[in-house]
Amino acid sequence: KDGNIYHLGVHIADVSNYVQGGSALDREALRRGTSVYLVDRVIPMLPRRLSNGICSLNQGEDRLALSCLMDIDAQGNVISHKIAETVICVDRRMTYTAVKKILEGDGDLRREYQDFVPLFHHMKELSAILRKKRSNRGSIDFDFPESKVFLDEMGRPVEIKAYEQNVATKIIEDFMLLANETVAEDYFWQSVPFLYRTHDDPDPEKMKQLGVFINNFGYSIHTGDEIHPKELQKLLEKIDGTDEENLIARLTLRSMKRAQYTTECVGHFGLAAKYYCHFTSPIRRYPDLQIHRIIKENLHGGLKQTRFKHYQNLLPEVAKHTSTTERRADDAERDTDKVKMVEYMEKHMGEEFDGVISGMTAWGMYVELPSTIEGMVSVTSLRDGYYIYDENHYEMVNETTGRTFKLGQKVTVKVVATNKILRTIDFELSEGEWENGRTKKRKPTDFQ
Repeated sequence: KDGNIYHLGVHIADVSNYVQGGSALDREALRRGTSVYLVDRVIPMLPRRLSNGICSLNQGEDRLALSCLMDIDAQGNVISHKIAETVICVDRRMTYTAVKKILEGDGDLRREYQDFVPLFHHMKELSAILRKKRSNRGSIDFDFPESKVFLDEMGRPVEIKAYEQNVATKIIEDFMLLANETVAEDYFWQSVPFLYRTHDDPDPEKMKQLGVFINNFGYSIHTGDEIHPKELQKLLEKIDGTDEENLIARLTLRSMKRAQYTTECVGHFGLAAKYYCHFTSPIRRYPDLQIHRIIKENLHGGLKQTRFKHYQNLLPEVAKHTSTTERRADDAERDTDKVKMVEYMEKHMGEEFDGVISGMTAWGMYVELPSTIEGMVSVTSLRDGYYIYDENHYEMVNETTGRTFKLGQKVTVKVVATNKILRTIDFELSEGEWENGRTKKRKPTDFQ
């Protein structure tokens, strides 16, 4: 940091130096499209000998890198930048946990890494500036806990819990986002064939439905023909810390489109970014590897007419294929997580858990536990009468007593069945729920 200017270098292993376009390695990497992180194993896009060997930025060893070097002012604007081929040697290899503890004031670690402590504090400062700048322009930050499944050596799930981001992971995320934006903007203005990471504006119809849904909880969003990401960002701020937070955040996420790879730079709705690409993970994502190649050819004297044409023809197919493989990987990751969740619940048959109603359908209610595990309370198991699903209010209502179950409501459930093939978990409401009838009764007149 010089005065008010931060110098940030984001250095990415130069994978494209070792994986030549069109080689057997490259063709297989494209076919896979991405590394897949299943609950008990990784199916890598590139051989481990590359990722853990020559492309791994090990402490004390010289490594080839592609770097995005940025000068950033106190408002978080990139005032100048350079994309260059570099050789870097890592001083210290840090873990997220160690950096988190240092920033939180852990004395032992601060002594051990005393030469680097000021650096970490500058990083934290810059990260906060960048985050604020993104937030001001309307970027939507879904701060969901992810599911983390811990397995024993036999692959059996021993613990499942919600896994939160910490200050150190967020710093790196902010720096990666900035490098990705900087590279995308640079190449957009050079009018070179390129792969962008884009996220379309949501479908107005979906936004209307979301508006109706959140009205039940007393929130609103302005939905015209065009919705600005800022609207959704404000909604997420309002629900922060409420019981219905997870529910509404998830529904908001589902109401948006999925991000994808495209050859046109049409912007990223969720990040409220005009220019965005994936530059920072060429080991585990093909699009990153693809643009590294283009960047390097460009640095080595620009794309000649034939290469320009070559990429123009090649990239649309790459964009389509990598968008598909990414989706496939996401689905596989979710599915293996689910299998392990079902296995975990098999061991807790008959036990009771506190959860919240996270979804409603005509045939039952989904209940999510704090560990992120979700199961279904079938409408047929509600034993104090006949329940009707009121889809306008997302409620399950007993037609005689008016007893009501609402989305976001806290309930205690008992595990009654699991099915590994279907990946389902069945809950019933606990005895206590029936005895105390905690839910509000509706007056019969409410139905007219």
